[in-house]
Amino acid sequence: MAAIDKIIHEPARLLILTYLVGNEKDEISFSELLENLELTSGNLSIQLKKLKEAKYLEMSKTFKDNRPYTTVSITPHGIAALERYVEGMNTIIKSLKK
Repeated sequence: MAAIDKIIHEPARLLILTYLVGNEKDEISFSELLENLELTSGNLSIQLKKLKEAKYLEMSKTFKDNRPYTTVSITPHGIAALERYVEGMNTIIKSLKK
């Protein structure tokens, strides 16, 4: 059976990565993620930190209109990990159908 990436397997982190991959923009703001993923700001912050530690995404912190402004982008390593995760899940699902 395929190994499951436990970093990605957590529902909030999977949601974040799929949102980043499916979006046309190179960078997504923290506030956009917060609004569209319906996570609390604390939960979103924790999940982004874990994904950053795994090198699945990069974060940039600046100021916009004198307020903190954080943007997030998925890394090539994150894209590859997500692709492996999806392939692994498909393998598991196919093995269950036999």
